Amino acid sequence: MRFLDLAATSAAVGATSGRRAKVELLAAALRSLDPGEVPAGAGYLAGELRQRQTGVGWASLRDLPPPAAEPTLTVGGVDAAVAEIAAVHGPGSQARRRELVGRLFAAATADEQRLLAGLFRGELRQGAQAGLLADAVARAAEVPVAAVRRALLLAGDLRAVAVAALTGGAAALAGFGLRVGRPLAPMLAQSAPTVDEALTATGTPAVVDVKLDGIRIQVHRSGQDIAVFTRSLDDITTRLPEVVAAVRALPARELVLDGEAIGLDATGRPLPFQETSSRAARRTTPSTTGGSPVAPAVLAAAERTGATVLTPYFFDLLHLDGADLIDLPGRERWAALAGAVDPTLLVGRVEVDDAEQAGAAFAAAIDAGQEGVVVKDPAAPYDAGRRGSAWVKVKPRHTLDLVVLAVEWGSGRRQGWLSNLHLGARDPRSGEFVMLGKTFKGLTDELLRWQTERFLGLAVEKGDWVVRVRPEQVVEIAFDGVQTSSRYPGGMALRFARVVRYRDDKTAAEADTIDTVRAIHEGRVTG
Repeated sequence: MRFLDLAATSAAVGATSGRRAKVELLAAALRSLDPGEVPAGAGYLAGELRQRQTGVGWASLRDLPPPAAEPTLTVGGVDAAVAEIAAVHGPGSQARRRELVGRLFAAATADEQRLLAGLFRGELRQGAQAGLLADAVARAAEVPVAAVRRALLLAGDLRAVAVAALTGGAAALAGFGLRVGRPLAPMLAQSAPTVDEALTATGTPAVVDVKLDGIRIQVHRSGQDIAVFTRSLDDITTRLPEVVAAVRALPARELVLDGEAIGLDATGRPLPFQETSSRAARRTTPSTTGGSPVAPAVLAAAERTGATVLTPYFFDLLHLDGADLIDLPGRERWAALAGAVDPTLLVGRVEVDDAEQAGAAFAAAIDAGQEGVVVKDPAAPYDAGRRGSAWVKVKPRHTLDLVVLAVEWGSGRRQGWLSNLHLGARDPRSGEFVMLGKTFKGLTDELLRWQTERFLGLAVEKGDWVVRVRPEQVVEIAFDGVQTSSRYPGGMALRFARVVRYRDDKTAAEADTIDTVRAIHEGRVTG
């Protein structure tokens, strides 16, 4: 397939607002790829290079050669050229890489250069997110979209799923299963302002879990091999020896556990998230969170290493000794969890039949210093990677995960630091971000120092007053409400916005949407 045709598809998708039209464009392009081009071509349509690390930064793309007059590049040829660039290392690698980049761009037309630059910079915004690509793969391969989405969640690799669907159909997609040691996207929760509205979504009876303000972890065990992954599927095993020790002490041979790791003070109350995330939690004595004492294996690991303690608490079990559990109802998974995991490692949980009981559980969690609760439908399967109505979180304040669009230089005591954040919500239709306001509230001196370095590294335009940045950094913002405002393009602004924490475990594509903000503005349950 000509690379020019793929560039034309990318441009057309970016210029199209309708989801169905986008899917048709992407599906047509996928059908046009030769089988050997599918891994690279599917990635390009999703805005990703097959080679994760190429060594090509912004400086390498600053002075590009003039575009070619006639198209000669193919998808396979571009993939081979990028692979050659990515393989360069050692003495003289910078000059060699620059030469190869120049050669590739010199062979590209103007439209092809635009696509290549967006791919190398990782900022190709054409409105083709993973959900759209999954639909397009299903359409191109003429297979059920549910089969594609399930395979994508279990495999975690769009390119592999696209190859399977387009070459082997539904039978090949059915071959993807949960593999111990390979993380899968976690099940997510909707939001609701009250437990009453959460129960409207889940129904009754329901289960109410304590919501810990910790780090989401997914732990895989196969024999003595244990791996710990974050919400964004990063491997952090070596950083959490106490979690490894706690899971190694369990009797099961194979496990995939979903939970949180959290720092506790000497009384068992949770430490601020910043302390948990930086592993600044103090060593604890046996205490409780959600009603469970700290696991002895956790304390023993901390004593041996001299490290601070992050205690794991688990709320779901996805695999046990050769059996996948994700399709079972929650009630059955949680029964298996209780049988496989020491009670000291379980999140506090109570079954409720009505709003009064749920409200009491919520109040108890808040009184214990926790973040809130998650109300769950005990009949629902584990819907990996999805945010459905089966799990609904309730917190005592509004929070949104937004993207930083620009930062203003501070004045007075903050002179010389980037301070005031411009905040944006994701528009799922355009793939762009809608500004909702600014804030410098909640920023400590440590955060000011960190964000100054971070945002100068993301800068695309440096002014005397405002530094505009690539929209990549997600920040959790607490606020008191959403008000109508003609000042911002979305017609809304956050009231009393303040920084809670930076979310390095989330990508900009996972930020909250402008639809969620509108729902809060209109007083509806948010998702």
